[in-house]
Amino acid sequence: MYRNIDPLLREAVEQGHLQAVTALICDSNGVLHTSSAGGNDGRPMQSDSVCAIYSMTKAVTAAAAMQLVEQGQLALDEPAGDVCPYLNEVRVFEGFAADGSPRLRPPSRPVTLRHLLTHTSGFVYPMWNAAFQDFMAHSEIPPLASLQKAALEVPLMFDPGTRWDYGIGIDWVGQMIEAVSGLTLGDYFRTHLTGPLGMHDTAFAPTQSMQQRMLPMLHRQADQTLAAAVDPVPAPVPEPEFEMGGGGLLSTAQDYARFLRMILNQGALEGTRVLSADTVATMCRNQMGELRVGCLKTVDPQLSCDAEFFPGSPKSWGLSMQINEQAEATGRAAGTLMWAGLSNCYFWIDRHHDLAGVMLTQVLPFADPLCLGLLEAIESAAYHALNSSHTTP
Repeated sequence: MYRNIDPLLREAVEQGHLQAVTALICDSNGVLHTSSAGGNDGRPMQSDSVCAIYSMTKAVTAAAAMQLVEQGQLALDEPAGDVCPYLNEVRVFEGFAADGSPRLRPPSRPVTLRHLLTHTSGFVYPMWNAAFQDFMAHSEIPPLASLQKAALEVPLMFDPGTRWDYGIGIDWVGQMIEAVSGLTLGDYFRTHLTGPLGMHDTAFAPTQSMQQRMLPMLHRQADQTLAAAVDPVPAPVPEPEFEMGGGGLLSTAQDYARFLRMILNQGALEGTRVLSADTVATMCRNQMGELRVGCLKTVDPQLSCDAEFFPGSPKSWGLSMQINEQAEATGRAAGTLMWAGLSNCYFWIDRHHDLAGVMLTQVLPFADPLCLGLLEAIESAAYHALNSSHTTP
């Protein structure tokens, strides 16, 4: 039924738009279709090929945090600094003084877990925020990729709860999970979330089996061809001080589909419950009030193009995925959840139609137009197949 997706992937590879890509469509009952095309370094792309999924990690970290909210170990609206003391000390950056020193002031309200999960905390990423990029250039704070805890101790760029801007908030959520659980984030996932869900190819560090199925990173050139990326991901840190809850996971389409199906099944999968149905419903609702998601304007074109999904349509944020506030031409319903990873990895979860999908590749920069075009085509084809199945006698 979903074989209309297969030629889309083949054509993308044959035309040179991508070297390797996989797509998977599922519903609450199981996998409906997988499609893969191309490969890298002699390895064919498959639904169990291992990819760096970057910010698709965030939804997993959010689910882990909400387990702890259910247990009363974390609270959405209490000061997050009660768990991670730096968050009680954090300041808002207001530019530089005449002597070149940063001007910092206390925030108007404490940062909360809800702010961190909705990207309304004031933490940002330098690739989409010129002021923060300038701050980092004039500071001695290590980059996030160093995996030093000092990399997280950066200022806010606005008062919590006053606007949406994408950033490292969920890396701090990972720190909160570690603080109250006494486990590393990876150990917490394996014990309480990815392990129970059977996501055995999802981890911060690859097993030997995963290593054999990992795909290399590519970079889109000015002439639209693809070349090996030059150190897009730093070499493994010998002694990392934390695991990136905001973007550190490796995974596969097969594994990530198990997470998507858990959301479609209101917190359970194949008899194993990891979240209550009420918690999932809360995660899937707008948690940012009247604020709305905007365009991420790039200040680092090597890492990201300008990024906005469904420009012009209102979008809010749950805990922690983007929510389309209206139905879209591809077929997705209002209330559909989605997000993405830096290497042009994408997913969506349509609870109204009981349909979800994931597309994985390993290409920079993010929001690559050719990748987004393929994603839109895959999604449209999936809904066309779904609608056709409902009308076939």
